[in-house]
Amino acid sequence: MEILNLKGTEDTPTIILDKKNGIFEISGRSLPEDSAEFYRPVIDWIKAYASDSNPSTDFTFKLEYFNTASSKLILDVLSALEEIKGIKVSWYFHDDDEDMEEAGQEFSELVEIPFEFKTY
Repeated sequence: MEILNLKGTEDTPTIILDKKNGIFEISGRSLPEDSAEFYRPVIDWIKAYASDSNPSTDFTFKLEYFNTASSKLILDVLSALEEIKGIKVSWYFHDDDEDMEEAGQEFSELVEIPFEFKTY
């Protein structure tokens, strides 16, 4: 499977989806101009991966900020992850960022995936 590696900018997160090395991470800031367009290849990659996934998958979210449009797409990403056997989400947030912690809690209630909350 091809590695999906999107370099982050001021408005878009860094995304690394690497089956071979077991790296699945979305980090940084997410406020792309067209969220649906930006996240489409990510969701497509996850759907393809779901049909031939690793025995266990730890998907990391390390977001500093995301806008409302991105939150819908992050939920779409999480929904796509529900199809993967052995999936776990690690939701990172700065220890003083209650908003990001709360966002993770809300997402965890909307999908059937085990979440682990970690500070950094």
